[in-house]
Amino acid sequence: MFKEINVRELDRSPIQMISDDWALLTAGKEGDWNTMTVSWGGVGELWGKDVVFVFVRPQRYTLEFMEKYDEFTLSFFDGEYKKELGICGAKSGRDIDKADETGLVPEYIDNAVTFKQAKKVLVCKKVAFKDMTPDGFLDSSIEKWYTNKDYHRIYVGTIEKTLISE
Repeated sequence: MFKEINVRELDRSPIQMISDDWALLTAGKEGDWNTMTVSWGGVGELWGKDVVFVFVRPQRYTLEFMEKYDEFTLSFFDGEYKKELGICGAKSGRDIDKADETGLVPEYIDNAVTFKQAKKVLVCKKVAFKDMTPDGFLDSSIEKWYTNKDYHRIYVGTIEKTLISE
């Protein structure tokens, strides 16, 4: 069960929530979704709206769902779920059923998918995307993150709801 709050009332820094705790980026709808672990991203304000920025490499199965659906979620968990989040980051939904493999239970909210075990959830709607290219890197050291030349697609999503577990 979740309760809606204002995103500006989060009790923990979004930077820590994404980079230290990790999150699951989930796109799709009931019966057709995929999730992946993210540790890069951001939360801020753009175009007068509260937004998130998420980064997805082209080979990730989740990219297909991000392209197909307008809504997505960022789900945050207690530290006890690091193993499950590790599986969601290391294994592809093309090869396994991530819910079965991890024991995470999907929960459907509006047109989006999260998990019952999540402590905080940002329900988002895509508003923009941009493919990263090396000609945009002003710091040449960034290239070390792309030895396979698999540059991220950046998605911007408005935060439609912020939910916390009760």
